[in-house]
Amino acid sequence: MALRNHLHKIDLTKPQQLQTLVENRRIFNMNNCELNVFESYQETYRVPLTFSDFVVTSMVRGKKVMHLFNDPSFDYIPGQSVIVPANETMIIDFPEATTTNPTQCIALAVDAQYVTNTLSYLDEFYNSNKDETHSWKLQFNQYHFDNDTEITGLINKLMRVCSSTDKAKNIFADLNLKELLIRLVQSQHLQQVIAESPDHTNKGRIHYVLHYIHEHLTGKIHVDELCRKAYLSRNGFFKWFKEQFGITPVDYINNERIKLAKQLLHERRYSIAQISVYCGFSDVNYFVRLFKKSEGITPGTYRGCTTGLHG
Repeated sequence: MALRNHLHKIDLTKPQQLQTLVENRRIFNMNNCELNVFESYQETYRVPLTFSDFVVTSMVRGKKVMHLFNDPSFDYIPGQSVIVPANETMIIDFPEATTTNPTQCIALAVDAQYVTNTLSYLDEFYNSNKDETHSWKLQFNQYHFDNDTEITGLINKLMRVCSSTDKAKNIFADLNLKELLIRLVQSQHLQQVIAESPDHTNKGRIHYVLHYIHEHLTGKIHVDELCRKAYLSRNGFFKWFKEQFGITPVDYINNERIKLAKQLLHERRYSIAQISVYCGFSDVNYFVRLFKKSEGITPGTYRGCTTGLHG
């Protein structure tokens, strides 16, 4: 529902240029990646799709139903992405596709050596603290996710660059592609540490700090206290946290509070002011502004959209 994080619409293929009504494909080749734009115009089921490289896919229009990794199927809608390893077959349904309501999805296939080199760079650059080293890698236990603002912005830039005629487009694509991979790996690392934190509070400062944040999410969280928990100066703490997860500790705390607020907005018994206070915001106007920045709509509008679904 985060309208802000929908990708920019791509012009649909002209009807006379369509080669097929199911997964019509346009390809833009770059040095280290290949941008594919897929469109489907008719209801179809069980369509297989396989790439020989690691691929990042993102929905632009319509809805698909994805079958992947022998897991339960899931709806795939705009504002979401899926990452898939090389040679893994996606089975796709198009239950709502029509000529007037087509699905549109991009698939960014990335050269394997480029992925390896980028992950090696992360290992060399971020593992300066020998007490907290870990191997940076892409994981596929969290392969379907909502786009955040940074990932949306990077994919939008890559779509624009790859389809341009700029002579320097390979340079621009390389810069944005490297940042996209790093942000994906950092986001996955964050989700993994969050999942581990309740059982690993004594494992290291990363788990301890995140566990402390979640335990105090509804109250005041002072950054200076987090610095003391991590045994780092304020500047050192901000640098360390962003290197690990790609966002600042303040942004992380606000993001988690917005997630909590979204859960509470489903329940009519809480007013928006009460939810604001419960989620740790002392100023309801600040809460509303932050919510709209994150989700593209106000808390009240969000509640109105969900009431029909759950009421």
